[in-house]
Amino acid sequence: MSGAETSELRSTAAAPRFDVAVVGAGPAGLAAAAAAAEGGARVAVIDSAEQPGGQYWRHRSEAAGVTDGGEYHHGWQEYLSLRARFDAGIAAGTIHYFASTSVWMARALSAAPETGFALELAPAHGGGRSAVPSLRAATLVLATGGYDRQLPVPGWQLPGVMAAGGIQAFVKQNGMLPGKRFVIAGTGPFLLPVAANITQAGGSVAAVLESASLMGWIPRAHRAAGVPSKALEGAGYVAAFVKHRVPYRIRTVITEILGTDHVTGVRTAKVRADGAIVSGSEREITGIDGVGLGWGFTPQLELPVQLGVQTRVDVDGSLVGVVDEVGRSSVSGLFLAGEVTGVGGAPLSVLEGEIAGRAAAGDATGSATSVTGAERRTLARNRSFAEAMHLAHPVPAGWADRLTPDTTVCRCEEVTAGEIGHAHDDLAAHDLRTEKGLTRAGMGWCQGRVCGFAVSCLSAGAGAVGGPASPAADDARASLAQSAKRPLAQPLPLSALLDLE
Repeated sequence: MSGAETSELRSTAAAPRFDVAVVGAGPAGLAAAAAAAEGGARVAVIDSAEQPGGQYWRHRSEAAGVTDGGEYHHGWQEYLSLRARFDAGIAAGTIHYFASTSVWMARALSAAPETGFALELAPAHGGGRSAVPSLRAATLVLATGGYDRQLPVPGWQLPGVMAAGGIQAFVKQNGMLPGKRFVIAGTGPFLLPVAANITQAGGSVAAVLESASLMGWIPRAHRAAGVPSKALEGAGYVAAFVKHRVPYRIRTVITEILGTDHVTGVRTAKVRADGAIVSGSEREITGIDGVGLGWGFTPQLELPVQLGVQTRVDVDGSLVGVVDEVGRSSVSGLFLAGEVTGVGGAPLSVLEGEIAGRAAAGDATGSATSVTGAERRTLARNRSFAEAMHLAHPVPAGWADRLTPDTTVCRCEEVTAGEIGHAHDDLAAHDLRTEKGLTRAGMGWCQGRVCGFAVSCLSAGAGAVGGPASPAADDARASLAQSAKRPLAQPLPLSALLDLE
């Protein structure tokens, strides 16, 4: 926001009021904000980054005057189109954009004279006080996205080991690499663009290791055919792999990351469907200085859970918000869009954001909205593809069996698998909250965002959670909900509490 806009908001009210507030400015949030503003609503957009785009469209710093041509991005033209609509709303005064700002607490207001939602704000980076510390909105769209799901591997605490998405974000924002030669490992199609971005930026990829067999796509090929753009995107990555001679190995996992003060290599092995290592398949890859790990994505649910939305365990084992066809949650006036309703990729997030933003504006202004037949069909195709992707690239079985007692699980607090096992087996730590209290796993700076999924599974006694039909699904759902539920959604200075009414 400009200084003049900030001053105007602060002078008109301690907590300015909007028709719609949108949290997140990634694909879903940008679309929701543009649709809501075009629907006649006065919109506030709060995002922790310095510029719009989210993790998917993270790009070079506009403040530094760098022009990003989208060379490391897929769907860059769609971003430019959304960004033009977003900027038009800002210019018209219908969108008020709060950059570098976090929502650390959200409350539903149900007593007259105030109804709707109260959002408490703090600077996303560093201390201090937000220029506008609090705002109110008649309706709320949460499009907070997700982040890389991580599973512990012996040695993953070494410098040079990053989330696969972290490597990609580094390349997109800085135009350079955090290393020279990498191994990318985990499961899912996301490994492909990460490796392709590395080669685009001048690095090399020693191997891409996919834990799944890819046979899971055969009975679901018709779902992939329903979204032909995904096949075209995949073909581009295959071409990049061929050009740069990147080995792609299926049903292969990292069993150990090697190095003393920095990663220097990995040990790998072939695995069977049950996660057992194939005898004689072990090998080493050396001469690397970077490892990227990713087993899908975890929705960022702190704010939805804080507001009490109904949740479920998705087919990939993630906890997600339950919504109707327009993104309306179980909480009146609260809409969810994008990865928080189930990880499905940017095109699906954009469409969900469009629909949710339009519906939120309609509820706030009293105008009727609806979903078109074409939108329903596109939603169905993309959600079907997303489900097929999750089923074809499950969290690999047997990952917990490959941990040694001294394998670090919680990197922030340096809690090992042995300590978590002792708490579970001998101290009855069968849920995440008890596990945290006894071992401090998940109590560090990331607040369980990196280790939360793994600790939830281990505390529930499950090495992998296979979705709602899994015997451990109920325990895992409770454990994952505990991981997401926090009275403070983001780190903040104690001084921010003084601003509360």
